[in-house]
Amino acid sequence: MIKKVLIANRGEIAVRVIRSCREMGIQTVAVFSDADRLALHVRYADEAYHIGPSPSHESYLNGDRIIEVALKSGADAIHPGYGFLSENTEFATKCKEAGITFIGPDPYAITQMGDKISARQTMIAVGVPVVPGTQQKVSDMESVKKIADEIGLPVIIKASAGGGGKGMRLVRNADELISAVKMAQSEALSAFGNDTVYIEKYVESPHHIEFQILADRHGNTVHLFERECSIQRRHQKVVEETPSPFITPELREEMGRAAVAAAKAVNYVGAGTIEFLVDANRNFYFLEMNTRLQVEHPITERVTDIDLVKEQIRIASGLPISFAQEELKQHGHAIECRILAEDPFNNFMPSPGLIKHISEPNGFGVRTDGYAYEGYEIPIYYDPMISKLIVWGRNRDEAINRMKRALFEYKITGVKTSIRFLERIMDNHDFQSGNYNTHFIQENLGELMNIVSRGTRVYEDMAIIAAYFDFMTKMGKVAMSDFTVFHSDNWKTFGIKRSLFPY
Repeated sequence: MIKKVLIANRGEIAVRVIRSCREMGIQTVAVFSDADRLALHVRYADEAYHIGPSPSHESYLNGDRIIEVALKSGADAIHPGYGFLSENTEFATKCKEAGITFIGPDPYAITQMGDKISARQTMIAVGVPVVPGTQQKVSDMESVKKIADEIGLPVIIKASAGGGGKGMRLVRNADELISAVKMAQSEALSAFGNDTVYIEKYVESPHHIEFQILADRHGNTVHLFERECSIQRRHQKVVEETPSPFITPELREEMGRAAVAAAKAVNYVGAGTIEFLVDANRNFYFLEMNTRLQVEHPITERVTDIDLVKEQIRIASGLPISFAQEELKQHGHAIECRILAEDPFNNFMPSPGLIKHISEPNGFGVRTDGYAYEGYEIPIYYDPMISKLIVWGRNRDEAINRMKRALFEYKITGVKTSIRFLERIMDNHDFQSGNYNTHFIQENLGELMNIVSRGTRVYEDMAIIAAYFDFMTKMGKVAMSDFTVFHSDNWKTFGIKRSLFPY
């Protein structure tokens, strides 16, 4: 069994991995950059080592330095989390060469499924449906035109080594085709060091459905059902839920079999996710495989009662999966909201800075995976996610109402956050009815940005200010004339001004 794990990551995922390790009696090693000297994962781990300056390419992406620390600390395994080096074939190979267990798939599987063109070819070979498109990289502009004519517009240009919406262009007009390919190639080269792109038929109004899988070295491969990930902005997930309100039991079973077949096709070992697009007629198509743990994995844990990190460690230790497919059931409904340090009402601008106050929600069915605390400064160098808020309910309606309550309780000051925007998603009729797809935010942006749609939050904030105003005047510390109430026409901005106002 693995005895000591170095977590090659930061933020909430590093804290989350440390918690499972501690429950298993496994020692943990944190690594940190200059910006993360006071981060929570550094304080939670048994040991912590500095690995470089704040920019990720000089710290969390420095695989050689991380392996050096693992050897120095006596760690016999490395958990990569997600992002950074989690899907880096070279890093996984170097871990193996150094005699360190990489808690993830073999380098072959990462390579085979990490390159989207080879992944498409593999899926076609085993009979998993794929979106119509190319099976080879785009080689010249004449072939681009020919392929687009064959499959028909609209098409989407994608980076073969890509992800997160980078190196991706939607083309509806033939006149834009060539320029879109060139822009996608340029962006792909900049983001991934590889300008290979391919072309797919664009699926109109799709659902983004992914299946969690686990596979061990004893021939066992299982799926842990689906996650609905269609609430997205610029191809970045915002809200996820399980079960999907769109998937039927029959389709769930069929897609689950396809996900298992996809993993077996590359002799996959570890935790991974098979992502599908599902059209309005419930035809599904393989999209890609993420050869790592996903950000949204907690909602799967909540409805299956399976700790995915513990299973990853068991599998990496050479043990079989601790359960069989037929033992798995979905219990109730779970939703995850990503709490981001950004201002949705100012074009979603990042909002790094010092957290002055934070009160996380609690109560039955509520889980918060975070890493921020009062006095912590969110750095400018990394993803703006502060935490993941996960709720569970006996059914979808209860889960939505519980999420609304939890978001209402969540208080963060000092930085702008996405909390209010997420509240409005929960209040939206299309979301509540389950009648949504990947265009949800785009189609409902006006309503989601309307301050009136969440008036109760405004009144609560006004009450806090009024209580402070009343306290200060009754204590005799100020006179009423010292205060000036200000607000915009629609109360989007409001408050009380005072020359010595402390907050």
